[in-house]
Amino acid sequence: MSTQQIVDLINSEDALVPAAVAKERRRIAAAVDLIVERFRRGGRLFYVGAGTSGRLGVLDASECPPTFGVPPSMVQGIIAGGRRALVRSAEGAEDHSEDGAEAIEKKKVTTDDIVIGLAACGMTPYVLGALKRARRIGAGTIFLTCAPEAVEQIPAEIVINPVVGPEVVTGSTRMKAGTATKLVLNTLTTAAMIKLGKVYGNLMVDLRATNEKLRDRSVRIVMEMTGLSRARTKRLLERAGGRVKTAIVMHFRKVDMPEAGKILDESGQLLRKAIVPHNNKNCGRRREAFRGRSNLCFRRAGDCRVGLRPPRNDEDHKTKHYGVTEETL
Repeated sequence: MSTQQIVDLINSEDALVPAAVAKERRRIAAAVDLIVERFRRGGRLFYVGAGTSGRLGVLDASECPPTFGVPPSMVQGIIAGGRRALVRSAEGAEDHSEDGAEAIEKKKVTTDDIVIGLAACGMTPYVLGALKRARRIGAGTIFLTCAPEAVEQIPAEIVINPVVGPEVVTGSTRMKAGTATKLVLNTLTTAAMIKLGKVYGNLMVDLRATNEKLRDRSVRIVMEMTGLSRARTKRLLERAGGRVKTAIVMHFRKVDMPEAGKILDESGQLLRKAIVPHNNKNCGRRREAFRGRSNLCFRRAGDCRVGLRPPRNDEDHKTKHYGVTEETL
């Protein structure tokens, strides 16, 4: 085969993955609801995997704090072989089910937590051992595998099974199975965080600005939401301690930082509710606004009417909004 033929073959196989994941969307949605229910009880999410699956779990967990502003303890990744297995193969570590069970015990998993097993082949002893121990404790259990023949033997409440077919290189589950796993994990945590109010429209309003790039993103998000200039937005964020969601509430409700924090707490950290309080029958008009041409709304001073700000024309604010809002949930 020529180089181009090899690339085309791999690409054609990769194109099958999204459809395989889409067939599992009902189970994925059920898994999201189970995750959210545990989070609202104060629980944590643990991914457990080995090899590629384990690395993908650790990757997804590590990206939740900066993206959604959650503590690192809320979503954690457990990989067979520990930290060294992240950068160097430790394939033999997956063969011991008792090690998986021990990892669950070390994390002090409780009935409020949820454990998601990740195993492309569906039969990894380390992962199954962890899942069985989690189920015995009473934690929520979900399993993600690309092997249809393993589904009936998996001890989990929900089994997500995107069937991607044979790999281009037989047995190399870092390819299509790895891609399917990444797509599902992206959906699980992103959808759960949307349900928890960590996203407004398509904006990361709870991001943790830990570097210059994210600080600039914070500024652009507040500018997009409020229509303020960059200079005024920076001053607002300074008064809000760098917290995007707090700054937005301070602007629209005309309050200081402590009061904005109190409003957010009373609103269950849902920015939509914090911006437009439910104190007037006309507040229902917000729903139509959200379903219309914009996913941004704000409270005008002195009343409860919805205001729709026209989109900005400058290049920095040409943002496509997909309408994934708290209102639609």
